[in-house]
Amino acid sequence: MDLFYVLLILLVATRAFGEIAEHVGQPALVGELIAGITLGAIVAEYPGVFPDLVGLAGNEVFVSLTDLGMFLLMLFAGIEMQPHKILQYSGGALVVALGGMALPLALGLGLGWAFLPESDAKLAQCLFIGTALAITAVPATVRILMDLGQLTTRVGQTIISAAVFDDVMSLILLAWLTGLLTFGAPLGFADVALLFGKIALFFAVTTFVGVYVFPRGGRLMHYLKARELEISAVLAGAFAFAVLAEWLALHFIVGAFVAGLYFGRRTIDAESYERVKNTVSAMTFGFLAPIFFASIGLNLDLGALSGAPLFAGLLIACAFFGKIAGAGGAARAAGFSARDATAIGVGMSPRGAVELVIAGIALNAGLFEVVGPGNRIVANLFSAVVVMAVVTTVLSPIILKRVFSNGSDSA
Repeated sequence: MDLFYVLLILLVATRAFGEIAEHVGQPALVGELIAGITLGAIVAEYPGVFPDLVGLAGNEVFVSLTDLGMFLLMLFAGIEMQPHKILQYSGGALVVALGGMALPLALGLGLGWAFLPESDAKLAQCLFIGTALAITAVPATVRILMDLGQLTTRVGQTIISAAVFDDVMSLILLAWLTGLLTFGAPLGFADVALLFGKIALFFAVTTFVGVYVFPRGGRLMHYLKARELEISAVLAGAFAFAVLAEWLALHFIVGAFVAGLYFGRRTIDAESYERVKNTVSAMTFGFLAPIFFASIGLNLDLGALSGAPLFAGLLIACAFFGKIAGAGGAARAAGFSARDATAIGVGMSPRGAVELVIAGIALNAGLFEVVGPGNRIVANLFSAVVVMAVVTTVLSPIILKRVFSNGSDSA
């Protein structure tokens, strides 16, 4: 792979499509995803046109770049948000997260039980579908809210807080699924308790460091002379939190987000804070975020639309209905207006790259191997989940923009 050639193609395509999307009244994210889908279709049909893009999704260097895009998106989201607002909306966000996981999980289990053939792997396959529907892709949600100027509103703060809760709870589901795939049985009580202990330890350590260490480090910056030291310090802190998150079985994006939350105007002086925020924004939205979203589009596999169209269509319908009714219904019960509750449900709908990670784990475990003749659903299960992930990520910002433009009282 010629890395610079690949980055040139992706960056030019994503920025061009993003600009077109903005001109027709849609968030740039939609254009970036469509750019990836378009390039993926060209590569699939005419591999000789862009030979360096063939098999790009499996290239370790490229995957590392897309991971860095996710990392910076979450870091910037944390910097933009304020911890006291996260705490203010945490109660309602937890209710939203629970509602937004329970209904999609149940729908996925029911869909799998109705469509999948009887086999020793049926329980694991049904749990995989339920897990795929229950998860929210936090980086995609962050970008959508930023594009729409809604990240720091009450609705935006609730969506992101709920999505982070969702991400943590998804780890438990994913651990259960992994145990089922690896050992043939879900994790026991002791394993789940250990996972909860690791999550608690992560937040205890990061809270201590964020409250007591970060401000002292910020004051120290006044006496140090190295150029752009502040941005290096912020990145180092975020990388440290991400490493700690992965050591404790959490996703690295949680570490990046929490690190950003604890970096504020009180950590360093206001001028340095604005400079660091602008630098992170430039690296994220000018380079790595478009590459990350293009990579989602590149993964689109349309095989399920021809091999199992009814199942794929129902999977997409359940993906949207589960979040809108589950998360949106919980938000309505928590006191949000009907319009804002709908916005929260739609905002929780993108699945994005997180879905692809889960699908990859299941693929490597042999979960999609056909167990008998004519089992087209199982044969197309992987591509159906990928289609669902891309479709929800493309359509959510379009729907959400319409909801907000119709007078949502979210500000």
